[in-house]
Amino acid sequence: MLSFFKDAADWLVYGLVGLSSQSRVGQALSFFVEDTAKIFFLLIVMIYLIALVRISLPVERVRGYLAGKHRLVGYFLGSGFGAITPFCSCSSIPVFLGFISAGIPVGMTMAFLLTSPLINEIAVVLLLSLVGWKITLLYVLIGLGVGIAGGMFLDAIKAERLLQGFARKVYEDGQHAHVAAGEKKRFTMQERHEFAKRELAEVFGRIWVWVIVGVGAGAALHGFVPDTWFEAHLGAGQWWSVPVATLIGIPLYSNATAIIPVMESLIVKGLPLGTTLAFCMSTVAASFPEFVMLKQVMQWRLLAIVFLMLLTAFTIVGWLLNAMY
Repeated sequence: MLSFFKDAADWLVYGLVGLSSQSRVGQALSFFVEDTAKIFFLLIVMIYLIALVRISLPVERVRGYLAGKHRLVGYFLGSGFGAITPFCSCSSIPVFLGFISAGIPVGMTMAFLLTSPLINEIAVVLLLSLVGWKITLLYVLIGLGVGIAGGMFLDAIKAERLLQGFARKVYEDGQHAHVAAGEKKRFTMQERHEFAKRELAEVFGRIWVWVIVGVGAGAALHGFVPDTWFEAHLGAGQWWSVPVATLIGIPLYSNATAIIPVMESLIVKGLPLGTTLAFCMSTVAASFPEFVMLKQVMQWRLLAIVFLMLLTAFTIVGWLLNAMY
């Protein structure tokens, strides 16, 4: 079905508008029209369907469930919950505070916080349609691995002592409080439908601009950057290309949905898979805007630890993937 969008884009750009399929403008515009239409379609369908599921999965019940689990299980559950919830870094912070207020160990909470901006169900569906299941599976496993390993490490160094004062107090109070999950309300199908419509309007309204920005950047790379540029500068898999790509992503900011078209264009242009993922993951999870927001709940020392941990993880992952592919 998704091939319909390519055919429609080609007809619009090359047939109706009359641009040449060999021109850079034509190729860029066709890429932009195809990917924008495809992503918008998938977003509308997936946000609505996931909202129908999420209405029966309140955050309060999830954090109450996590609070009683063994830590090793909690790392996996925290990271997994981060992967299936459509939170960006800014919206993850209130959930982070909710978790620590329930007395959930900081490592479990950080597993959620690290994974949430990297993976969400929308990004997985879009990535699957763009680069295939193998790269999608690798991306998901890497994102989960970063969250789980990061959570374990932060618990090992007792990261709760490096929270901001108010956040540390909330955590300490939560450890001595009993968290009741409460009764689960039953919703009618009409109530579920209304909730899904509101969720669709809110989430789509928040991210559609980022989709256009991301696809626009991808289209520019696809149509105007010479095919040999990335291969010549970063495409040989040099050891230094991965940390350089990671550092380039720090001043930028995107979410997982918007970065995927850019990722596709970089791979098509000849950038190795590991270098591409290192850049994209840095942009999504280790950017300056992200850390400005995290400063609300973390001291500088904890921010620096998380920052260096992420950059190290992304660099190592990039090196490994470049060696494998």
